[in-house]
Amino acid sequence: MNSPHIARNVPRRRFLRGMGVMFSLPVLECMTPVFSRAAASKTPKRMLLISNNLGVLPQHFFPQGKGAGYALSPYLKELAAFRNDFTVFSGLSHPAVVGGHSTENCFLTAARDPTRSGFRNSISVDQFAIEKIGQQTRFPTLNLGVNIDKANRSLSWTRDGVLLPAEDSPASLFRKMFIQGDANEVAARLRRLKERGSVLDAVSDDMRDFQRGLGSQDRSRLDQYLTSVRELEERLVISGEWEKKPKPQTQAKPPQDIPDKAKFFPKIQLTLDMARLAFESDSTRIITLMVDGFATPVFEIDAQHRTRDGYHNLSHHGQSKEKLAELEKVDLQQMRHLRDLIAALATTPTADSKRLLDHTMVLYGSNLGDANVHNCTNLPVLLAGGGFKHGQHLAFDTGHNKPLCNLFVSMMQNMGIEADRFVSSTGTISELQA
Repeated sequence: MNSPHIARNVPRRRFLRGMGVMFSLPVLECMTPVFSRAAASKTPKRMLLISNNLGVLPQHFFPQGKGAGYALSPYLKELAAFRNDFTVFSGLSHPAVVGGHSTENCFLTAARDPTRSGFRNSISVDQFAIEKIGQQTRFPTLNLGVNIDKANRSLSWTRDGVLLPAEDSPASLFRKMFIQGDANEVAARLRRLKERGSVLDAVSDDMRDFQRGLGSQDRSRLDQYLTSVRELEERLVISGEWEKKPKPQTQAKPPQDIPDKAKFFPKIQLTLDMARLAFESDSTRIITLMVDGFATPVFEIDAQHRTRDGYHNLSHHGQSKEKLAELEKVDLQQMRHLRDLIAALATTPTADSKRLLDHTMVLYGSNLGDANVHNCTNLPVLLAGGGFKHGQHLAFDTGHNKPLCNLFVSMMQNMGIEADRFVSSTGTISELQA
């Protein structure tokens, strides 16, 4: 994470040691409900947040008409069997989040003006949500990616605006979720967690002296930083407790990673399968997934077709008939993967005799409304599941968009999170309430 300015009256080496690792705390009483809540909650709400950073062809995505009587667009026809399980939106975007591809890291943060000098991202909605509900599962959130440039792109960002690298290895994720290891391996993991204990407590006196000499703005920034450190430390303690608990079992076979970026759609399918397994096993309840088209070279659309160009260049089609035809095939294939995910969630029963889909919100969208011209308004957004009132096209003003964060607030409230604002939100999407 980004560190605050360090004044000269604190020994630099000592201060850096304190920032570099987390300090140890005892297991607190407030942690006990974490495990009891997880055991008691039979049908918790979940959410999967998906973004393709090159979007889709808007003319084939957005439907005609509005409300429940809208006509399915060519892309939405792929989801026709689940018409009553999803809502499609038009006229949503993030105010002042402009700058073409620079907005890809802001889809879940709504941080304004990402191209400005000194820009610093802000907390993403997944991390904001987990701050509110606490860690109730082995993994507080999972941040996944397909063909993702892990050093520069992510949907998940900390409160201090630090990128959380995406996991792009389904095989590694499977091991983390389901492979327990022997006693020695468990002990080694616990030892590594303990070694990350901080020496921040050793400089606590210095910190108090240091803070007395700061102005109000610097003191507030340092307080925020130290709070973030302590929150991370609490997560370490909880992670240690989870290491002592047996991992869930699964009948699924361990996946094999697909290193070839040209296998774009098999990689998407494999990653979505892992997300579904994570929900089914209650390994986590919040997942983000960035499909990084920008980093995707020439790739296979299906067994018979391969794109003529990399995904990014393809998205700047300039109205080329050949490129538009290829993009339409690519978008349709993505809709089919989304359909298959919804179908799998719809056929998975839960303890209350409902469908896993009824307890799982699946958001699909993009930071670009039209990649061809780097437009960042009227974003393609679709929400399935979660027990909302679906089967409708909520058509907001495409000239003066409603904040996408209103939808984020509705989703968080659907999870039982007490939040009435997030960044640019002005309310909720009341039309989703059953």
